[in-house]
Amino acid sequence: MKILVAGGAGFIGSHTVVELIGAGHEPVIMDNLYNASREVLSRIRTITGREVPFYQTDIRDREGMEAVFQAEKPEAVIHFAGLKAVGESVRRPWEYYDNNITGTLTLVDVMRKNGCKNIIFSSSATVYGDPAFVPITEDCPKGQCTNPYGWTKSMLEQVLGDIQAADPEWNVILLRYFNPIGAHASGLMGESPNGIPNNLMPYVTQVAVGKRDRLHVFGDNYDTPDGTGVRDYIHVVDLAKGHVCALKKLAPGSGLSIYNLGTGHGYSVLDIVKNFEEATGVSVPYVIDPRREGDIATCYCSAEKAERELGWKAQFGIREMCEDSWRWQKNNPDGYESAT
Repeated sequence: MKILVAGGAGFIGSHTVVELIGAGHEPVIMDNLYNASREVLSRIRTITGREVPFYQTDIRDREGMEAVFQAEKPEAVIHFAGLKAVGESVRRPWEYYDNNITGTLTLVDVMRKNGCKNIIFSSSATVYGDPAFVPITEDCPKGQCTNPYGWTKSMLEQVLGDIQAADPEWNVILLRYFNPIGAHASGLMGESPNGIPNNLMPYVTQVAVGKRDRLHVFGDNYDTPDGTGVRDYIHVVDLAKGHVCALKKLAPGSGLSIYNLGTGHGYSVLDIVKNFEEATGVSVPYVIDPRREGDIATCYCSAEKAERELGWKAQFGIREMCEDSWRWQKNNPDGYESAT
């Protein structure tokens, strides 16, 4: 199947492209490179032996996307092209609503006008807000989101659900991610944020490699075993494989489906630091800062529905996530910029 991967040069998108190729699909990458590097294309080629078509196009650029659809005629879209940092979204809400919502509405309109009505949407556990219960199942009610990033995901789930209900030719899968970390086992691909990392693991690895003095831990007074926030961390390769499994479900008449993608285990920030130090032998000094606006105490999932209906289950543990993250950072101290 020919798949347009919007945001395919990013962290999760690039790993998904590799897994799509391994499963016999034909991915096409579309990315504006706002938080990604063109270098990832050569890394994908090295890993897979395949040259993947690439279009530097923004999802808000209707003419640019029309050109991609006319040239490639994809059968389905996997949509990763969104801004994704909780803290940044609190500071820059307009940019998040513009990119994530305006962009997705434009993408979906171009899709339907080109007869492509199959989409896998990159959603998030943040739609559960401060969850009603943990572990979180798909039956957990969506909550009051605590930040603009979360609201964009929640709103877009509603938009895609409404579109599918109005036109049953649409087949929509909403994948609610928990916290992706790790990297490709080759050490050639990993998370390479621009500027100061917004996510935990790249900050940990940048401290470990000497790029930053210490890790900033936001809050140690949550109602958790050690006072720091607890999250469900999932290896990015497991997450990528979840998309390949979801494609099998994306069949005519499949309608709307929702799945959590996580491990079902919660780890605190300090658990991650401890496991990283044990896995790598590298010390990670840290300092406790005030809580970050928009964060919650505990968030981890039950992924039993994905296992039951998609045949998918996370395979990698926290040790492998830490080892692979470190291998990537150690081999690429400046991320993809190390190659330039």
